[in-house]
Amino acid sequence: MSMSNVPADKPSGEAAEEAELVLDPRIQESIGRSLKAHYDDIVNTPVPDKFLVLLAQLEAQEMRSKTGDVS
Repeated sequence: MSMSNVPADKPSGEAAEEAELVLDPRIQESIGRSLKAHYDDIVNTPVPDKFLVLLAQLEAQEMRSKTGDVS
């Protein structure tokens, strides 16, 4: 990866630690495309049946609690 300190004329030591790091724009674009692809994969992944069953059970339990039926 190509990173550079900005400004480049900062002294070493504590001041260098405070220098802003700038990432090459091409690398930023590549990272952005990869993150978007991963995010899209996650968003488009179907919810597993086990979770759907658990959510339905929770919803039914909440409905019973609201109506006062605790059986």
